[in-house]
Amino acid sequence: MRIAVIGGGIAGMMSWYLLRRQHQVTLFEAGAYLGGHTATVDVTVGGREYAVDTGFIVFNNWTYPLFNRFIAELEVPFQHTTMSFAVTDRAADFEYNGNNLWSLFAQKRNLLRPSFWRMLGDIVRFNKIAKQAVAENSADLDLPIDAFLQKHQLGADMRDKYLLPMGAAIWSAGLTAMPEFPLRFFLQFCNNHGLLNINDRPQWAVIKGGSRQYVKAMLGKCGNDGIRLNSPVAQVRRFDDSVEIALADGSTEHFDQVVFACHSDQALKMLADATPAEQQVLGGIAYQDNDVVLHTDIRLLPKRKAAWAAWNYLLGADAAKQATLSYNMNMLQGISSDHTFVVSLNASGKIAPEHILRRFTYAHPVYNNSTMQSQARRAEINGQNRSYFCGAYWYNGFHEDGVRSAVDVAALLGVKF
Repeated sequence: MRIAVIGGGIAGMMSWYLLRRQHQVTLFEAGAYLGGHTATVDVTVGGREYAVDTGFIVFNNWTYPLFNRFIAELEVPFQHTTMSFAVTDRAADFEYNGNNLWSLFAQKRNLLRPSFWRMLGDIVRFNKIAKQAVAENSADLDLPIDAFLQKHQLGADMRDKYLLPMGAAIWSAGLTAMPEFPLRFFLQFCNNHGLLNINDRPQWAVIKGGSRQYVKAMLGKCGNDGIRLNSPVAQVRRFDDSVEIALADGSTEHFDQVVFACHSDQALKMLADATPAEQQVLGGIAYQDNDVVLHTDIRLLPKRKAAWAAWNYLLGADAAKQATLSYNMNMLQGISSDHTFVVSLNASGKIAPEHILRRFTYAHPVYNNSTMQSQARRAEINGQNRSYFCGAYWYNGFHEDGVRSAVDVAALLGVKF
């Protein structure tokens, strides 16, 4: 069949990679590069060049089986990394890094804070109660996060200085959204990723030389036949015997099937003849834009260097509606430099302009009850009207989920991975 794939992120690339084995596939990407959130950039600082990831960074050996199989087929080298997490509250002069005992008490005052010890005790108790709830499929899982914490009398510090910032960091969400976050979705993710364990956790890794290396490896193995960059799709219309793709330049092309590998709201906007089910399902998933800056301003990291982590959450008024998070890219990518490369979300006003290297905007799905309801209705629209929909939004919103959704679509079209 002649199949159009719209979108060149991980879901679109994986769809193209698989479907081309049995079909004639054309991938339309609106932008100038293939990869979407796989966005490694080259920067020159202090006379040296560095390749730094700004979107997709890490994966692990537990919960990324399909992505691991994909890069194994492509023979892409990777290296192990750390996934430590720090929280800073400048107004309260409070910070910690949960990686080990030394970093936990990097701020020595924490040793003398009864509230800090209570927080640690509550974290241990939360992990135990949460694992039990998941194992028993407890009715508690139908509660939002805040109601669960209140029911089990878990303290405010554990909530505000650990759990909500961690959730906000994982899903690039604001703190105000986290109390009503669906607990079942949250705990199943945390349990699968070992976040409810003290010791037994997955081994995280990064692609050597930056995540774009797997895109280069894919193109090196498969060529770029059928990949059309700088080709935004304006409109899609379905007929009984074909699909019409209207491009922004005014031209039209016809295919047998179409795979929407873009965000669900973008897919809905392109559909000239969206069905009521497509309007409800695709329209039920909201997105939030996050401002992302690559820079070298270490003031965005904890005050004490011993508290620096791979992920560093900054509490404050700005954190209410959007995640205020900084990734230490030297730690994550194993970059050896006199300069510390930092990728910060929604903290542009705090970064000295002379330290800014690049700016980006990334949209992430918002996980709420409306999104969960849309996810549950995927089968109503997927494979109907010559149309297929894939993207990380059908699952947890991460790179593996983009791969998984593409594998789902390929299977519907007769191609196994």
